[in-house]
Amino acid sequence: MLLADSYPFLSVMWTMLVFFVWVLWFWLLFGVIGDIFRRHDLSGWGKAGWLIFVIVLPYLGVFIYLITQNPGMTERAAERANTQWAPRGADGGGAAAEIEAGKKLLDAGTITQTEFDVIKQKALTA
Repeated sequence: MLLADSYPFLSVMWTMLVFFVWVLWFWLLFGVIGDIFRRHDLSGWGKAGWLIFVIVLPYLGVFIYLITQNPGMTERAAERANTQWAPRGADGGGAAAEIEAGKKLLDAGTITQTEFDVIKQKALTA
């Protein structure tokens, strides 16, 4: 007896769908938990309350969090994306800023000339 005889195509498709929904659920759950911990506008007690709600009643807790906190989640995700993908030169960064910071450390006597040269070389080759 072959495996295909005992496990028809529709059962395979159903198993794949269930697995996809299972993975999607955990992605959603961890996304909500991550957002709870990243929030700066929520106190420790608020974070603990949401976390307990999400753990004790996972489906209801996650869906209520998504419905009530959606605008804030969207703003935080957009802000995180903007800061993560911002060009180095746009925020005053880049090689010139690194060399300037190294020069300030050299002038203050915090680093030696060789350490400054290493910083300068890394900044110019990056």
